[in-house]
Amino acid sequence: MRIGPKYKIARRLGAPIFEKTQTQKFALSEEKKSRRGGRPKTDFGLQLTEKQKARFFYGVSEKQFKNYVKEALSKKGVIPASELLSLLESRLDNVVWRLGFAPTHGAARQMVSHGHITVNARKSRVPSCRVNVDDEIGLREGSKTSPLFASILEKGIERELLPWLSYDDKKKTATVKGKPVAPENALMFDLGQVIEFYQR
Repeated sequence: MRIGPKYKIARRLGAPIFEKTQTQKFALSEEKKSRRGGRPKTDFGLQLTEKQKARFFYGVSEKQFKNYVKEALSKKGVIPASELLSLLESRLDNVVWRLGFAPTHGAARQMVSHGHITVNARKSRVPSCRVNVDDEIGLREGSKTSPLFASILEKGIERELLPWLSYDDKKKTATVKGKPVAPENALMFDLGQVIEFYQR
């Protein structure tokens, strides 16, 4: 998915949703902007902003995102916002990024598209592929000799993993242990507002 000028988009949305905007310089510029104030947003404007933050964070198209919301709303007995978060987190490109195999969502998406990643020992080229509990994610045998993955193979996973993921340093594979979720206090968007946007 083509995104466009990331700093410009992040400034417009008022959140460092891209890895390259998660800097002290960006934080200071946002702090100055908030002190200056501005025109308050309508409920619609706030909901639209939250939707765009979530969509750009995961790097999905408008059509894909809308389908995820529809699926979350169609399930009975669940909280739609929590279900939407789980659906987004279970994307293969997101899991690759969460594992630390790639520095950004974009790099993870490219890694999957180029066939470097396997799910249950089978190569997958689909970034939106949904992982399930007990699925095993690893590197394709032919990719293990690439300098791109040398640090992962030598040092192992250095990033702190979320509770629903585990990593076997000997096999160099990760396993999905539970329903994919993200720590809600670490999110830069409100999925409750996103659900309200689509329920208008």
